Amino acid sequence: MDHPKHSSLGSNLAFLALFLACVVYVCIWSSSSSLINPLFPFQKRGVDCASQTTTAAATTEFNVVEDELETVLGKASMDNKTVIIAVINTAYAVQDVKADTTMLDLFIESFWQGEGTRTLVDHLVLVAVDQTAFDRCMFLRLNCYRLETEGVDFGGEKLFMSEDFIKMMWRRTWLLLEVLKRGYSFVFTDTDVVWLRDPFTKLSKNETEDLQMSTDMFFGDPWNASQLINTGFYYVRSNNKTIALFDRWYTSKDNATGLKEQDVLLSLFRGGITGELGLRVRFLDTLYFSGFCQNSKDFGQVTTVHANCCRSIVAKVKDLKAVLRDWKRFKRFMSHKRSSGTSTTSFQWTGHFGCWNSWAVPRNSGNATHKT
Repeated sequence: MDHPKHSSLGSNLAFLALFLACVVYVCIWSSSSSLINPLFPFQKRGVDCASQTTTAAATTEFNVVEDELETVLGKASMDNKTVIIAVINTAYAVQDVKADTTMLDLFIESFWQGEGTRTLVDHLVLVAVDQTAFDRCMFLRLNCYRLETEGVDFGGEKLFMSEDFIKMMWRRTWLLLEVLKRGYSFVFTDTDVVWLRDPFTKLSKNETEDLQMSTDMFFGDPWNASQLINTGFYYVRSNNKTIALFDRWYTSKDNATGLKEQDVLLSLFRGGITGELGLRVRFLDTLYFSGFCQNSKDFGQVTTVHANCCRSIVAKVKDLKAVLRDWKRFKRFMSHKRSSGTSTTSFQWTGHFGCWNSWAVPRNSGNATHKT
């Protein structure tokens, strides 16, 4: 009569022994691995296996650093993986004591005042090279990325061609190479460029053209590599050829002491790199993509205005404010019926007196800008 009980008890003891053996095995096996056991996806932190509570918790914790650049690029990207990129520092983002606006404020204001440009702000990535500029960007609720450079403070206004100025330009080139490697095409724009119309309507849509770059002076031939290029505004498609170009451009910095990145790129163009890599590079007409070096001759065609050929932030801000006033005056006039039949070439820009006079300021005055 007692045999069934003994048999049941023996079976239970055997099962219990087997269960305990499995638990010990799992604890020993998991402690010898630095990875979570893929066979136990339900495993949680804090499971106590004998005396190794702390060790087990450590082995199950992922210290994954989120790729912040990819995150912000993905958020800002257009459907065709194109973004707009600008770089800012404190000098461009924060008002001076005597100032009533900033370069960044004017830049963003141009998207509001421009034709077909308001929605483009959603695709703009502001790359901040110092913490104050990043904080300002976040306050404006834009797409912001913090680019750090160990041992360099990029916060203040950088003297043109100073050591820190050159470092900042090369650091920027490195970042843009990284963007291309991730498969993103982009329009790069300096923040001293005001956007009066959607530039994508004037940029070539021919996908065989790899790079479209602005010029200080346009000589009539968009394929002439001797054009005076300006890296303050350009459009580049991400492909193997442009990645190779930017890689060659960036690595050339080691043999370019005292040269800014724009000079090095111009040298590469004139040295035949476009043919070597099979690149098609279009140089942009200042009729559409103008600047203070060469004004657009037609308010009806102008798309962007760059405060180039200028030496100080104060001068740039003064003259870009005049550009926006000219633009608003033009729009108001053209909105009236009396504008019917009026030639848009009859409107003239206000003289860029601030920038013209900036060259008379002694170079050691501390008022030289970071970019001409």
